Amino acid sequence: MKALHLLITPLILFSSVLVANERNSSFDEYISENKQQQFELDYEKNEIDSSQLRDSWVAPLQLNYSISKTNPYTNKQESQNAAIKMDQPIFQSGGIYYGIKFAQHSKKYVDYSIDVAKRKLIKDAIATLMQIKQKDLEILRQKLQIKNSEINLKLKEEQYLSGQLDSGFLDNAILERNVVIQSLYDIETARERLISTFSTLSDVDYRTAQIPHLELLNEEEFLEHNIALKMAESKVQKDKYSQDVTVAKYLPQVSLTAGYNWTKTDSTVAVFGALERDYYDYGLRATMPLSLNTFRDIESSRLDYLKSKVMSKDRERELTALFSQVMQSLKNLDKKKLLSIENIKIYTKLLDDTNKLFDAGYKTQYDVDILKNSLQISELDSKIYEIDKQLELLALYEMYVNE
Repeated sequence: MKALHLLITPLILFSSVLVANERNSSFDEYISENKQQQFELDYEKNEIDSSQLRDSWVAPLQLNYSISKTNPYTNKQESQNAAIKMDQPIFQSGGIYYGIKFAQHSKKYVDYSIDVAKRKLIKDAIATLMQIKQKDLEILRQKLQIKNSEINLKLKEEQYLSGQLDSGFLDNAILERNVVIQSLYDIETARERLISTFSTLSDVDYRTAQIPHLELLNEEEFLEHNIALKMAESKVQKDKYSQDVTVAKYLPQVSLTAGYNWTKTDSTVAVFGALERDYYDYGLRATMPLSLNTFRDIESSRLDYLKSKVMSKDRERELTALFSQVMQSLKNLDKKKLLSIENIKIYTKLLDDTNKLFDAGYKTQYDVDILKNSLQISELDSKIYEIDKQLELLALYEMYVNE
């Protein structure tokens, strides 16, 4: 298992993709305790249902007891009957073996289904938390843009009042300021919605929660440890044994039969008195059903098996395409991040030169402040792109499990 680091740290420029934990990873902490309990109950129920299905070939013992009283012509009689009967299949043309294997693979398939649902919820919680952190950065970025728009507005006001510009330029500066302020309100509203969503998914305090840093792995690892692909493969095995069970259902079956019977009759007629008897029986019973729908039933189960094999291959193809898509997105985000890093270098040099010119009296404080804000905006852009990359990786983490 590869390490998972906390907090956002720089990623190596495009390599492979994410590393995640095993099925019940430490990422469980990101979903609420109530939701964790629901999944645990799902696992427990599947365990019980699977055991019940596995042992369904064992026939129950039939226990019977009855008591009756009669009063024909003033002669009272009381009868008691008790019996234990067994009709246990001991040979089903392989049906018992296939039934047990079917139960085992059905359990595995349902477990994977629960895993997939749980991973989806964990992914949603982490993605929401990442988006909240990203909105925090976007709010800081937007406030810096507002500062620059306000500086620009002051410059336009001074130039308008001194007769250097007409009112159209001043009006555009006012509109620009209003647009960036309205954008800030939109970002803050989106952030509050994300906080509300996160509170329904997790018990973690979003203000102090750390977001995980997802590392990279290659395509081969992603497919080898892919929970969605394992689920598709387990369905193939489940349907294979389901087909075998269906075939065996129409083949000869042998059952062991046995029973013990006891009767007791009490009568008021002296000649009869009390009569008590018991006896047992045992033997073998062979059966073979003949049905008009035998071949249709078998063919239907065979088609289910063939379809699950095709779906498994198709699922692998979809996952390969998803991996390529995420890789392409990571490449583009790396380009954007490199551009923001280049901007940081440019603004750093410009700010240093402008500070020197300001000290010499050739530049104003407005020039210094605009460049300082622009530098901070580029630094925030780099962090925002990093979270975008983590969000892309989450699409792969959702299905990656290193068992």
